[in-house]
Amino acid sequence: MTKHNYWVIGIIFLVLLFQPSKVNAQDDLMYGNTPDSIFPYHKFQKAYKYHFIEPIEFYGAGREKTPPTDLTEIRIGFLGPLEGSPLVPLGKQMLNGSLLALEQANANGGYQGTPFELMIHNDVGLWGAAANEVVQMDDEKVWAWLGSIDDIVSHVALRATLKMEIMMVNTGDPDPTFTETNIPWAIRVISDDRQSGYALASYIFNTMQHERVAVIRANNRYGRVGIMEYSGVAVRLGHPMMIEERFEVGETDFSMQLENIKESNPDGILIWGNAKESALIVKQIKALGMKQPIYASDRVVSSEFMEIAGEDAESIVSTCQYNPEADDPKLKKFQSDYFKRFGIKPDVFAAHAYDGMNLIIAAIGKVGLNRVLIRDVLTDLKTFQGYEGVTGKIILDGSWNDIGKIWMAKVKNGEFHYTPSSTTAEKTYTKSGKGSYR
Repeated sequence: MTKHNYWVIGIIFLVLLFQPSKVNAQDDLMYGNTPDSIFPYHKFQKAYKYHFIEPIEFYGAGREKTPPTDLTEIRIGFLGPLEGSPLVPLGKQMLNGSLLALEQANANGGYQGTPFELMIHNDVGLWGAAANEVVQMDDEKVWAWLGSIDDIVSHVALRATLKMEIMMVNTGDPDPTFTETNIPWAIRVISDDRQSGYALASYIFNTMQHERVAVIRANNRYGRVGIMEYSGVAVRLGHPMMIEERFEVGETDFSMQLENIKESNPDGILIWGNAKESALIVKQIKALGMKQPIYASDRVVSSEFMEIAGEDAESIVSTCQYNPEADDPKLKKFQSDYFKRFGIKPDVFAAHAYDGMNLIIAAIGKVGLNRVLIRDVLTDLKTFQGYEGVTGKIILDGSWNDIGKIWMAKVKNGEFHYTPSSTTAEKTYTKSGKGSYR
């Protein structure tokens, strides 16, 4: 071999050596919209492989099926907590948002003159029951369905919807692991607890400069998985949880947990639970004379929490998956229409359900009555990427997880007021669906 050949081989080697690897090319596809500053192990070494950044394809049959010609209604499924669950207030809001979207679509002619009809199913939070509801929706010949909120219900329903091959649009479950199942029959149209945890931890430790924060959380999957992401960031910021107390759903006396927290003398308290228990905890914190600032998970951003907590809610800080105060004509019209229709203000679950149902309607309008094609268009990360809903711009990452903006919500003069989270990053997309942060 000549010296010239060795020189050529050497140049090729150097080019390959310094060529950006696939891992580096994936840096701008940060899963869950995780900021660089709190990405696990970011100070040490990049991972050899990143997961959940490329969508899972569905290669099964079904795209060739022709739509029926004898339909008198276009059925869409709904699964939510409507009775027998502590989440009923949230479920009813989610149902209202879904109904409003379908009613407006029908007023505009439905699908090619055929009206939409919502097939309503109750989610009671019992293990396995959700699968039966999805099977029933399959029997009802729904084309897609929307729901639910409870973490366990959503996971069980997700596996049933895979078996039935019906597209699921989730607008209420904040469990970060929901889209980590790699099941290509679901998208989530609401930011998850991963992003809420990032936002809270950043606000608590970077903005408010707390060092010793106590946690009291629900002793269920919502509390356990929800606090997990906050806890991870707290550790990476140098402030691990100093104490973690737990309570049961439905519990009303939190004196034992709060006495333990009081003795530990924290400089802040974080509550992670449903609106009712969180409100009661806030009132008991104040009754014990504890003066620490209080933070809470996003389920406190509700009329139920405000009614129970009353004036004790003042200065509470939480997160919200959209800004209901935004100066957006589309949002204001939705809020006006919703109040006229139901006599109450829409909450975050109503607004995201409205957006999720409108995505289903738009998908049917684009590809027609074929379950697989509806799935294809909702998961392609191109057609509806950046869809402008009433909750703002809907952006999905490679696991079909909504990474839209997170807002900080603080009670001032008896009302929540909203400011952007410091962890919210803008993301732009090319036509291929790839993205980069800026």
